[in-house]
Amino acid sequence: MAKAPIITPQAEDFPRWYQDVLNKAELADNGPVRGTMVIRPYAYAIWERMVAEVDRRIKEAGAENAYFPLFIPESYLQREAEHVEGFSPELAVVTHGGGKDLEEPVVVRPTSETVIGEYMSKWIQSYRDLPLLLNQWANVVRWELRPRLFLRTSEFLWQEGHCAHASQHDAAVYAERILRDVYEDFMVNELAIPVFTGRKIPQERFAGALNTLTCEAMMRDGKALQMGTSHELGQNFARAFDIGYQDENGGRQLCWTTSWGVSTRMMGGLIMSHGDDRGLAVPPRIAATQVVVILVKDDDQGSAGDAARRIGAELTEAGIRVRVDDQASTPFGRRATDWELKGVPVRVEVGPRDLADGQVVLVRRDSGEKTPVDIAALSVTAANMLVTIQDAMLDAATQRRDSATVDVMTVAEAADAAATGYARIPFDRLGESGIEELGRTAVTVRCLQTADGGLPSTDDAPGTVALVARSY
Repeated sequence: MAKAPIITPQAEDFPRWYQDVLNKAELADNGPVRGTMVIRPYAYAIWERMVAEVDRRIKEAGAENAYFPLFIPESYLQREAEHVEGFSPELAVVTHGGGKDLEEPVVVRPTSETVIGEYMSKWIQSYRDLPLLLNQWANVVRWELRPRLFLRTSEFLWQEGHCAHASQHDAAVYAERILRDVYEDFMVNELAIPVFTGRKIPQERFAGALNTLTCEAMMRDGKALQMGTSHELGQNFARAFDIGYQDENGGRQLCWTTSWGVSTRMMGGLIMSHGDDRGLAVPPRIAATQVVVILVKDDDQGSAGDAARRIGAELTEAGIRVRVDDQASTPFGRRATDWELKGVPVRVEVGPRDLADGQVVLVRRDSGEKTPVDIAALSVTAANMLVTIQDAMLDAATQRRDSATVDVMTVAEAADAAATGYARIPFDRLGESGIEELGRTAVTVRCLQTADGGLPSTDDAPGTVALVARSY
């Protein structure tokens, strides 16, 4: 009888595969309240790496971190009509606290444009105070009817940037800078996930925004995932919250605001972009554990275990993030499979026989390739292998995406292509009727691009192409 697979094969049932990876790789569990999640230590360590790398880029773009309240007066949301209308179905509202009814209902933070806008209006007086570039790392609550761990949960972790600018031009430039220099750079160079960047159509924009820019990635089942967005809010929130400044001539001007964010949804993107039928696969640059040193078995004197721990210390000293698994009482095959499920980029297998020859065996998670290496050359070889794996994973993901992206000329062709990937269709051939027709088959316009993949200046710019797909 054939042995049952540890996880469901992707081709058999991709959603089941995803759930199996979450469980077997010890990434997350469902929380006690429907739609919430518990992020387990292994996944949270990866999230911390994501936070560090995104935060570094945010600060290089000039923004500073702050923190604003979780509870927001309901009246704040009411000030911007389109905003409150867009978020009303997802709001969690507190009406009772401290043993009595509240005088005003309190909204649990779905996003912070309104509360931050209130304080921007206090902090900005003159053109000298601009731009005001703020960011916060926080949790938010959006009541999700169809939850899925990391992808759509009622509570999730994220960063949200909120900025005030002196002009529409300054706001547009900064929104694009965040998209390119922070989000796209991070996703490509750290997560090894190629993304399409583009402009959202009006129906898909953030509530209250004039323009939304997006990073869209393709998962291994061909569906799209929105990985991050950057919004030009125009003067809508500035007008609602009186966010203004005195210009150089003494006149009163309204600010132009932007907001932008990425979330723990990136964990879902990481899993579905790189994972395979052996489990999770983590790119080395974002991996909390880049190399696991596994003791195959110890000898009677315990010298093999000592060697494994010494090798781990040497790799750590070389700047590599390392775990040592010296639990030889557990069968080696089981432990090797567990680390493979967790997607650690490189395994170093240490056993008495190889040690006697002055060697260990390196195993690449992405390709499964095994390489005997002299112990004296291990640190350099492992470091080089990590660079090679990072590049190989980005190349493989790019090839998968590009091979499943086709240019079409009709709505019917776009719908057919979206069954397995992306379709690119001239936007003027799609039109409102085409958007509605695609929507009936759960296909949406992920973003608009120029013919060469750039950002269109307007929705109706000549030569604009619509990128369509099914999505999460």
